[in-house]
Amino acid sequence: MAYYFEEPSRTFNEYLLVPGHTPADCVPAAVSLKTPLVKYRKGEEECPLTLSVPMVSAIMAAVSDDKMAVALATEGGLSFIYGNQSIEDEAAMVARVKDYKAGFVTSDANLSPDMTLAEVVELKDRYGHSTMPVTADGSAHGKLLGIVTERDYRLSRMSMDEKVADFMTPREKLVVAPADTTLKAANDIIWDHKLNSLPIVDADDCLVALVFRKDYDSHKSNPDEMLDSHKRYMVGAGINSRDYAERVPALVEAGADVLCIDSSEGYSDWQKLTIEWVREHYGDTVKIGAGNVVDAEGFRFLADAGADFVKIGIGGGSICITRETKGIGRGQATATIEVAKARDEYFRETGVYVPICSDGGIVYDHHISLALAMGADFVMLGRYFARFDESPSAKVMVNGTYMKEYWGEGSARARNWGRYDLGGKKSLSFEEGVDSYVPYAGSLKDNMAITLLKLKSTMCNCGALTIPEFQDKAKLTLVSATSIVEGGAHDVLLKDKAPYASNTR
Repeated sequence: MAYYFEEPSRTFNEYLLVPGHTPADCVPAAVSLKTPLVKYRKGEEECPLTLSVPMVSAIMAAVSDDKMAVALATEGGLSFIYGNQSIEDEAAMVARVKDYKAGFVTSDANLSPDMTLAEVVELKDRYGHSTMPVTADGSAHGKLLGIVTERDYRLSRMSMDEKVADFMTPREKLVVAPADTTLKAANDIIWDHKLNSLPIVDADDCLVALVFRKDYDSHKSNPDEMLDSHKRYMVGAGINSRDYAERVPALVEAGADVLCIDSSEGYSDWQKLTIEWVREHYGDTVKIGAGNVVDAEGFRFLADAGADFVKIGIGGGSICITRETKGIGRGQATATIEVAKARDEYFRETGVYVPICSDGGIVYDHHISLALAMGADFVMLGRYFARFDESPSAKVMVNGTYMKEYWGEGSARARNWGRYDLGGKKSLSFEEGVDSYVPYAGSLKDNMAITLLKLKSTMCNCGALTIPEFQDKAKLTLVSATSIVEGGAHDVLLKDKAPYASNTR
């Protein structure tokens, strides 16, 4: 006879936190969001890898590439480069993150001299950049011919057919620096010449990167950056349970700091075999997470197999249709609570603390707070990061509103058969994800700053200055359908929303 769980499967939206006592010294500025990424013996040794903030980006083609990885590592989180691509391409993305020189920006909006003003405006609208280099072939690393900024054209006085070559600032009028210039030297040149940007060129006068004046202060104000022992940005990478014998060595060689098996369901021998192969060939030097699971048995299976962290969640993602397609899954709140209990029990038995990651089911910022309060060490987010400039998907106009494309790894667009591996043929017979849009939200940095401030403020309401203290002190209550309605604006006529000023208190 089938086993029946007595309690219903619940989502984050069915819970609220009840405030605790807030001491006078419990203020958002004093809160630490550091959290373990991989397993360790708690109380006996330091965690080998620790996140500065409890947020990682999902292993998805619409979310996590090298650009996202650099942006998120700058803010203290970590990206897992998507594995639904060739081994060579994924390894190249990892290598670009490890080789990235902070402050040296590879331009993603480039012009050729025969392009028109209309195309300049279109690129500016698409990428949001007012400074665009002009190269011979219109590429990011072509021979530098000039630069276009908002000072070079006026839409009210010029024809949209006018060529870039006719209004750009030409190369001979530009101040540039050689490829071996340090960031400090580049910033000195910018200040000495009163520049907004400085092109970096190689010996053949080909563009290497740009250094911007506006980035000077931001590089000094990122104390939470995720850096390895060589001061390089840290990055994770997704693998599958099929080609790991070829993919893992390439990713390790490229410099990946941590791996994660990307699968819709992790309670399987395929994941156990993958972890065993990594341990046989690399011991504990290569860190590897596994998942996804939704109950204590699944967690115990992967912890015993040697996983460095375990991901929780099946069918809760905004683009996932596994539950309606296969009837498989569990409410994310219930799954997180049960797996957290299993994690703590495992620690008491073995002395080994295996961090858990809540992956999916997060719609609002406060759901992150709930996931952590319920025991998650960090959360994995897809839709959240897909909305930003730094995600690899296209920014498009839909019904007069800017949107970003966002698709699931189980959709026909991705056809990520490796993620849904059940040991059969290498193909997908039906979809477990959708192809969609999400509202464009701007830069990662600005949005994450607001999210993290909300999280810190919530922790202070519960009298906690660290995530472990938050989990220990949190008091959670179930809410009724009526109280969910009460929790938002109701019985009023809303005015048009105005954006909050960044310095509003």
